[in-house]
Amino acid sequence: MKNMNRRGVLALSAAALGSGLLPAWAQTNNRGTARVLPSLSGPNVDLTIGHTSWPIGRRSAHAVTINGTIPGPLLRLRQGTNVRLSVTNRLDEETSIHWHGVLLPFQMDGVPGVSFPGIKPGETFVYEFPIKHAGTFWYHSHSGLQEQMGHYGPLILDPADADPIAYDREHVIVLADFSFMHPHTIFKRLKQQPGVFNFQKQTLASLLAGKDLPLKDRLMWAQMRMDPTDISDVTGAAYTYLINGHAPEDNWTALFKPGERVRLRFINAAAMTNFNVRIPGLTMTVVQADGENVRPVDVQEFQIGVAETYDVVVRPADQAYTLVSEAVDRSGMGVATLAPREGMIAAVPPLRERPILTMKDMGMDMGGGAMPGMDHGAMSGMDHAAMGHGDAAPMDHSKMDHGAMPGMDHSAMSGMDHGDMDMRDPKNAPQVKMGPGVQMIAPMAKDRLGEPGIGLENVGHKVLVYTDLVALHPNPDTRAPTRSMEIHLTGNMERFMWAFDGEKFSEVKAPIAFRMNERVRVTLVNDTMMAHPIHLHGHFFELVTGNPGHHPRKHTVNVAPGGKATFDLTADAPGDWAFHCHLLYHMHAGMFQVVSIRPLAGEAL
Repeated sequence: MKNMNRRGVLALSAAALGSGLLPAWAQTNNRGTARVLPSLSGPNVDLTIGHTSWPIGRRSAHAVTINGTIPGPLLRLRQGTNVRLSVTNRLDEETSIHWHGVLLPFQMDGVPGVSFPGIKPGETFVYEFPIKHAGTFWYHSHSGLQEQMGHYGPLILDPADADPIAYDREHVIVLADFSFMHPHTIFKRLKQQPGVFNFQKQTLASLLAGKDLPLKDRLMWAQMRMDPTDISDVTGAAYTYLINGHAPEDNWTALFKPGERVRLRFINAAAMTNFNVRIPGLTMTVVQADGENVRPVDVQEFQIGVAETYDVVVRPADQAYTLVSEAVDRSGMGVATLAPREGMIAAVPPLRERPILTMKDMGMDMGGGAMPGMDHGAMSGMDHAAMGHGDAAPMDHSKMDHGAMPGMDHSAMSGMDHGDMDMRDPKNAPQVKMGPGVQMIAPMAKDRLGEPGIGLENVGHKVLVYTDLVALHPNPDTRAPTRSMEIHLTGNMERFMWAFDGEKFSEVKAPIAFRMNERVRVTLVNDTMMAHPIHLHGHFFELVTGNPGHHPRKHTVNVAPGGKATFDLTADAPGDWAFHCHLLYHMHAGMFQVVSIRPLAGEAL
């Protein structure tokens, strides 16, 4: 296999598919594929990364798989044990596995060029580390764009003692997006044409029908060269949304017995898609977030950012339910069934109307929400030249005709220096390196942790928000931070440029440095109009949500557009750790940094 070319690999894999050699759980069955994921457990686990032809709906696709499946096998490891994971690379390029959210020595974290050299073709690398904690996690490639092609899998760390969450049965639910287009082609097209996959733009027909924004609001957005329907970079135009490796038409089914407490472990392993998850007719009790137990909270829906995990418990009756993972831009959905018997189905809800971004998502919320009625011609002085949009002169806020802004709450602006409203004013973010990669600086970014996420503001039922999450156990470190820092999430959506503080990773001169065991308050400011799931390797941090001592501990936080998110970090894991946006193509474009944690001279690790 090592010397076989790609065509040979595909031919061999296609023959295996046709002869039924794929595992039974992976084969399409339109009546419902009620199969658990293949599972492996420690202390010694062998994994092989290779090429596979994989069925996606009614088509076969070239995929990069782990042990020949999408997702890779479910790994079950136990807290308090040591594990040896031998990973063999059968690709013709370097690969890796990162154990997402797991606390381990940085040399085992699996990020090529940061924590280890990567796994060369034909080589085997042995990851060895102790299992220190329990919860729902996952693993994936940190090499190139392999994750988009199927290189990911679920990871459950079972507690050494009794689990505080009571349940009778569980199912692991891995959400993902898959494209028949090669990921490097996707990235190239994103760089070449803004909104290339957005097939839900506003049209003349929607204007005449009274949908979306009125004409004057559309003219304002056009003047700023921004698109209020640009919710996701890659959409259902290019993606099939998967649940446990299955397309919606496969009707993958999770079985239960009526009356059981069923634990559903949701993992968002998508490359670029934040999902809205619901099970019509069932209340979900959220009991865990990012592998950390939380006080139970009942919801009808939750938004799960890329790389986040949520565990919920449901009590289904003797009937079938549809499990829906709707893409945040509502261009498609993953669909599965929760049922007491195989072959059952339930009604699949239609896609809901796609959301429209507002001025709040631009970091310009002045108390008027979307500010309907605002005379957007007053923004004609915006410095579009600095945004890469032409030669318009800088905005002179002293000459803004505020009387031309009916409907705007000007009382919210009393005493405000109008210079603060300049969307390119470096005073609003002095640490940001201004340049073509910084389209805007959010002038009035606000903490949005108490909001339900884009498009879920008015759905008419309870939606989980970050401020609902309260740690089940007290936070292990409640010291006050000794210093604070602010990191801006910057980008140019037209040019598909993404970075922290205006510097993409290839331009960064030094890592973000922390002293061992210091306590730091970090505020992430999203200067873009797109949500960014930000992940820190090797640590949990406490989201500052107003529950001191019981703040939710997470490893990934989805920062709303034009919003802020603050967390407290105890830098207690020495080494070099990746810190990045988990939208794969954003990370690939440069929204990536290294966090370096070292003791002071003379201090012990």
